[in-house]
Order: sequence, then structure tokens, then C-alpha cells
Amino acid sequence: MPAPDFHLPFFDAALAGLPAVSAQAPEHDEAFWSAVAALYRTSHATANLENGFWGVMAEPVRQAFMRWTERVNFENTLMIREGWPSAMAAIRQRVAAALGCEPEEIALTRGATESMLALISGYNRLQPGDTVLYADLDYPAMRNAMAWLRERRGVLPVRLEIPEPASRENVLATYADALRQHPRTRLLLLTHLSHSTGLVMPVRELSEMARAAGAEAIVDAAHSWGQLDFDVADLGAPYAAFNLHKWVGAPLGCGCLYIRKGSLAAIDPYFGDRDHPADDVRSRIHTGSPNFAAWLSIPAALQLHQRIGASAKQARLRSLRDHWVQQVRGLPGLEILTPDQPGMAAGITSLRFSGRGSAAENQAIVAALHEQHGVFTVWRNGPARGDVVRVTPAIYTSRAELDRLVAGLRALLN
Repeated sequence: MPAPDFHLPFFDAALAGLPAVSAQAPEHDEAFWSAVAALYRTSHATANLENGFWGVMAEPVRQAFMRWTERVNFENTLMIREGWPSAMAAIRQRVAAALGCEPEEIALTRGATESMLALISGYNRLQPGDTVLYADLDYPAMRNAMAWLRERRGVLPVRLEIPEPASRENVLATYADALRQHPRTRLLLLTHLSHSTGLVMPVRELSEMARAAGAEAIVDAAHSWGQLDFDVADLGAPYAAFNLHKWVGAPLGCGCLYIRKGSLAAIDPYFGDRDHPADDVRSRIHTGSPNFAAWLSIPAALQLHQRIGASAKQARLRSLRDHWVQQVRGLPGLEILTPDQPGMAAGITSLRFSGRGSAAENQAIVAALHEQHGVFTVWRNGPARGDVVRVTPAIYTSRAELDRLVAGLRALLN
């Protein structure tokens, strides 16, 4: 059976209806973003500003997913046993092209967490007594895995605290100081875009800093791909993990890991994998049976992502973030956790009411915004100075919905 044909005429028709976006100020081209918003079928009864968990599929992608679900269910193993290897090869090529790397450098996974845990647990260049560094803004599962390396490899895990307020300069200084204090650092966990505060880390400079100190970096890019415009080479790191089901807009259960050519030997085969040769990146992760229809929908999600444009999405999300942040920054009793400095923020930004850093206090703020003002946000922990409320617009979020957040915050502060 030949590989499935990814060409879907109805999908092409939906994308053909999108106008061209303004090249000068894409973030303010409201006609374009209205057309983009029309591709998403979501409830607006509540202003949903919690779009960081996963990304809603646009209707053309959802329809593609349903088509693939029906076909996989109808043809079942006749399709998968014979057609899956060639389908996987084609999907892998498209994902690699979108990331700006070679297909041989990536393996598809069910998400960035699965990818990161495989990379961290499989890293074999650690000796007892070596140091591994991670930060308070890293994702909890990754922080746990770095701490677990004490049991696995006999290393010293060291947690850094990212300064508040953060800036490019003090973030770089924090890591430089840690590397000086811990000369046996051999592994550095970096999060490109923090899930808790939205801080965009200068990962390229930090990766180079680590390399100069004799260490290597593993980059968690779960939130950055699709929210920021970059290629994998821009990270400057030999290992990274990505989601396709957040900001790229694929169905849930789609991600990949990246291992730069020449760096594969530093990651052990996954539980002694023998399904692939030892020099094949796919031997570094074993996912079992994925959601076949979800993975078959990845080309459609990438096509829409590229049609809208990564740079346009980045500009729009930063503009939506700035729209509400500029109205409330400086209000007495309110802390904005992400700086306005260029390159240090994207769409996600978190806030904290001064002196209210506990889980219960932030959960109460989330509940009040939802119940009293019709705005849905989420509580996040991790930052050393206290928990936060995370605000995450999507590309289809309206400025009016963000104004509801501003009004709600003003009312709660008063």
C-alpha cells in the first residue's frame, strides 16, 4: 500500500480564503486576524486566556484530523502495517524542514515532556560528582528529572533562581556566576520560553556559555515553537524538545526531539532499544503506538502555521500581550513577571499580587477573575519568589477580551 496522500482539497480551499498579511505591521492587520480567527470554532462566552495548555485546532486541521481518524478506523491495520513507514518518513521530512534541520536529527514523540525526559535520562556524559544546573522557571517534570540524576548518575543537581524583575543582562549574569561557582557543571537545562512566567531566555548565548565551560545544554522548547519565529540552529544547543500541539496547532499527542548530528552518542538508546540501529535517532525514544490520525494531521497543521507565518504569529501574540500589560503595569500592588525588553517576552505573561505568593492566594485570584469577570486564567507555581497567575492569549483572542482582564484586575486590586 502506498503512503497516504496528504493533499486535502478542502484544506487548500480554506487556506485560499486567507488574505495576505500586511508586511509592515502584521500585528495590527485586523482584517487578516479576523480572517484567521474565523478558522477557529471556540466558545467566547468566557474570555479564555488559558491557551498555554494546548492549542485549539483550526477548523481545517480539525477536519483533516477527523478524516484521518475515519480512515484509520476504517482501514485499520491494513493501512498502518503497510503504509505507516512511508507515511512516517514523509511526516518526519516535513517536521524537520519546518524546524530547519535534517530528518535524521529528529524523532517524533507524543510531546515535549516525553522528549525531554528521554534526553535527560539518557544523557551519559555525567560522572559522579559532576554538577547539573536547572532553574526555578523550568517545567516541573524536567526539574524533577534533573534532581533525579543524583540517583541515576551520582551528580550534584543545583537549582538557580531567575531574578525578578528579569532582564537579559541579569539572566546571563546569573548563569555565568553559577558556572563559575560550579566548575564541574556538565549539563545545563534551559527553557526557551517559560511555561510559568513567559520569560524568553537567551538560550543561544546560554548554550554557548555552557559549551565554553565544558558543559552541554538541553533546551525545552515546548512553548516556543509556533509562538516565536526561529530555527533549531538558533538555539545553539545539541539537544532540544518541541511540541506541535501547542502553538503549531496539531492535535494533542504530537511532538519531537532533536539531537544534532555528531551528538547522538551522548544519549543512550531508550531502554536498550533494538528496533532501530544505534546510530539512528529514533532509537533514543520508544513511543509505542501513537495516535496515528493525530500524527497524520501534522502536515496540515504545519501548512496552516506556515500560511499564517511564524513571524506574523510572533508579532501578533506579543502585541496582544503588550495590549493588556501596558494598561496595568505600574498599578499599585501588581507585579508583572515578564519584562518589556525586546526578545524577552512573547504571548505568555504572568502576574502576581504583591505579597500574595501562595498557591491558595493565586488560585483565589484565578477563581475571582473567572467567576466575577468572565476571564479564564490559570495558577502556576515554580518561581522562587512565589506563585503566579498566567495569562495566555491565542492568535484568535480579541483585544476586547483582554480589556475584560484589565477591568477585572483593576477591580480586584481595588
